[in-house]
Amino acid sequence: MDRAVTPRIPLTEPAHGAIAFCGAQLMLLPDGAVWWPEQSCLIVADLHFEKGSAFAAQGALLPPWDTRATLDRLAALITLLRPRSVICLGDSFHDDGAVARLPATDRAVLTGLAGQTDWVWVAGNHDPAPAGLDRMGGRLSEEVRLGPLTLRHEPRPGEVRPPAGTIWGHFHPKGSIALAHRRLTGRCFVFAEGLMILPAFGAFTGGLDVRDPALERYFPQGYQARLAARDRLLPVGRDDFLVPRQVAFARRQTSAGRGGLKRRPDPDPA
Repeated sequence: MDRAVTPRIPLTEPAHGAIAFCGAQLMLLPDGAVWWPEQSCLIVADLHFEKGSAFAAQGALLPPWDTRATLDRLAALITLLRPRSVICLGDSFHDDGAVARLPATDRAVLTGLAGQTDWVWVAGNHDPAPAGLDRMGGRLSEEVRLGPLTLRHEPRPGEVRPPAGTIWGHFHPKGSIALAHRRLTGRCFVFAEGLMILPAFGAFTGGLDVRDPALERYFPQGYQARLAARDRLLPVGRDDFLVPRQVAFARRQTSAGRGGLKRRPDPDPA
């Protein structure tokens, strides 16, 4: 690795990080991962390795460091937690050619990480069976059943009420809340009694607003959330999130408060 990365994990501060979910005691981490101490299992979703190079091939000039940034954070977590298993919950690679586009140094780091643990690549919609995955270590699976939990990338076709204990990625949930005279936007964990949706762990992954009907349809009785704010997680209820039109209004108000000058949009933290 070119540089050391210190993961932002308040492991000594259980407030708002430790939750009981369907019989599993989980630690939600501000970096967007889940640590399951009882199983010594680290769970991450939507790494989207080589998204930057995929967009560059289409003429969109994104910084080419997304894979390295994601790997640095993932490696730091593995070094700190020393998990027996790592479950990557789908869309680990942005497309079928992403493995081939990995720079040699990043390929070596990722292969080394996968060789340290029982590593599972859950199939995603972007990477159902990416070419060259067999050379990266780990194993490919449609889903993982571990204790009381079922880990998949996304809902099955037509599925709205999954079995209790289901964890998905796929949606990249993020949300915005109003704090005094400013707006805080960040990636978030969303969960109710039997379903949890993880934020995207990867850099440059974007996100779907938690108040979007495409996500809320899976939580008809409402949900709880943990919003990532730098090195901590904030507990947020559904009704505390701004709906997208409120976010747009807040942006206009901020611009007007600065003399009408056009304000640069906030970088998408998801």
